[in-house]
Amino acid sequence: MPVHRPGSARRSRLSPAGVLLAALSALSLLLTLPTAARADDVPPRGSARLGQGVIEHDGQGGRPSGGEATQTEGVDVSSHQGNVAWQTLWNSGVKWAYVKATESTSYENPYFAQQYNGSYNVGMIRGAYHFATPDTSSGAAQANFFASNGGGWSRDGRTLPGALDIEWNPYGAACFGKSQSGMVSWIRDFLTTYKARTGRDAVIYTATSWWKQCTGNYSGFGASNPLWIARYNTSPGELPAGWGFHTMWQYTSSGPTVGDHNKFNGALDRVRALANG
Repeated sequence: MPVHRPGSARRSRLSPAGVLLAALSALSLLLTLPTAARADDVPPRGSARLGQGVIEHDGQGGRPSGGEATQTEGVDVSSHQGNVAWQTLWNSGVKWAYVKATESTSYENPYFAQQYNGSYNVGMIRGAYHFATPDTSSGAAQANFFASNGGGWSRDGRTLPGALDIEWNPYGAACFGKSQSGMVSWIRDFLTTYKARTGRDAVIYTATSWWKQCTGNYSGFGASNPLWIARYNTSPGELPAGWGFHTMWQYTSSGPTVGDHNKFNGALDRVRALANG
């Protein structure tokens, strides 16, 4: 009977062609890894929030110096914040808030009631915002969904008009696959429908660099829709075409208690004026 001795097994030898084939296979595997990683980085639908792409695309600098004209502190929240400590924020000087209500035509913030009513109950002036996904449905469809699910407006002196969050697509191409003219048409469709539903012109939240890239720096909304500009730096910087001034400015995503902090461009009476229409 043949006896197997350690080390006596025949060693396989690869031909030069076999070595090349093995190397190419290994290289192919390595090249697939970044693609898989990118897929893993795509967040689940519904998880988008105000300013999600600001740092990635525009970076961040210092914070406001405090020497600006009178401004009023605010915050914006979404499901990422969960149940919010509104009294703590009120005590810190925050006087207004925007709460994510909806995204596309299928997502509703599960914390909306606690956040929207909680901010109101401590004395804040509050509003709701919609995260736009122009690649999933029309502007009119999303405006109607928003208005029917928390984005409405009431003449109570403490409810701000709804805000359209239109910025980088966290799920794919930055401009949602739209041409610049197509994006302008989508935004107009949303704004027209929202005003027909609520009687108010919606606030537009965006970043100047995105607006230039995805709308061609369209200037036609500045006369009617208040601007909420996103820029994490010492000043709001350059504004999109059509707006001579900003109404609100999201200046950081790393504030105390709640990360996303904002400044209203005026004293508290101006916040009330926007609420009153």
